[in-house]
Amino acid sequence: MAAGVSAGDARALARLISLVEDEHPSARAALAALYARTGRAHLVGITGAPGTGKSTLVNEMAKVYRRRGLTVGIVAVDPTSPFSGGAILGDRVRMRELAGDPGIFIRSMATRGSLGGLARATSDVVKVLDAAGYDRVLIETVGAGQAEVDIAKTAHTTIVVEAPGFGDDIQAIKAGILEIADVFAVNKADREGADSTVTALEMMLDLNGGEPGCWRPPIVKTVAIRGDGVPELVDRVEAHYDHLRQSGLLARKEEERVRDELVALVQHELTEALLASLRPGELDEWVQRVARREADPYTAARNLVHRRDC
Repeated sequence: MAAGVSAGDARALARLISLVEDEHPSARAALAALYARTGRAHLVGITGAPGTGKSTLVNEMAKVYRRRGLTVGIVAVDPTSPFSGGAILGDRVRMRELAGDPGIFIRSMATRGSLGGLARATSDVVKVLDAAGYDRVLIETVGAGQAEVDIAKTAHTTIVVEAPGFGDDIQAIKAGILEIADVFAVNKADREGADSTVTALEMMLDLNGGEPGCWRPPIVKTVAIRGDGVPELVDRVEAHYDHLRQSGLLARKEEERVRDELVALVQHELTEALLASLRPGELDEWVQRVARREADPYTAARNLVHRRDC
């Protein structure tokens, strides 16, 4: 399967992504085989509140990249209902215009309860698209607001999408969303209040300061539904990538990403190994004791880890 992905076989690509999402044992071997081919794509995250037009913007950005002769992989993360566990996977309805282009691959993913705006398997799916040779990988987050920080760890360039009339001006001031933006897109800029949104963002960037020579996130007004401003937005995204490469920040960002990924994998492996080592019913016994307030969760966790009877 890894050979098929390397050769650009779309069916092999789709199959491997499904296995990655299902955490199938064969997916890990394929990812390991493909890893040496990763690290070449420019990863672009698109985040912002629901209704700001992220999907339309991604659609238009993909078209701009295609006109420039570049191939595009798209990962669109959709929320999973906490009640039904289902998700509306929108790749077939949100980006119909891109269907049939062999230079574009679109995949929707459900969050499956993961926080931070991305699904747990998103970074692995991005690796698969990178290894398959796509020049740009666009990652659209759920749009959950202040929790959208994971995208900044996954993507090289993060676009924060704002729109007039969403009350985000004040929200962005107090949220960490300002710090994760490499480029701001004020979408639906034909609406009243767009200039006020731009002014508010400029003021926040001024207050935030920054060292001389550091990257100051540019603000681009777009009307994605008409494609207005999107080529300029893509220009700014590419300029940020050039800045990362020329300043040496790209290598540093990659080391930080790898470190975070390794720590997360180690935590996952240790947790799985610990749970597998417990005798049947041991975890439930502690759950019941904690629920009855006969033990506190900190003591329970410590005893489970160190396997001591109390």
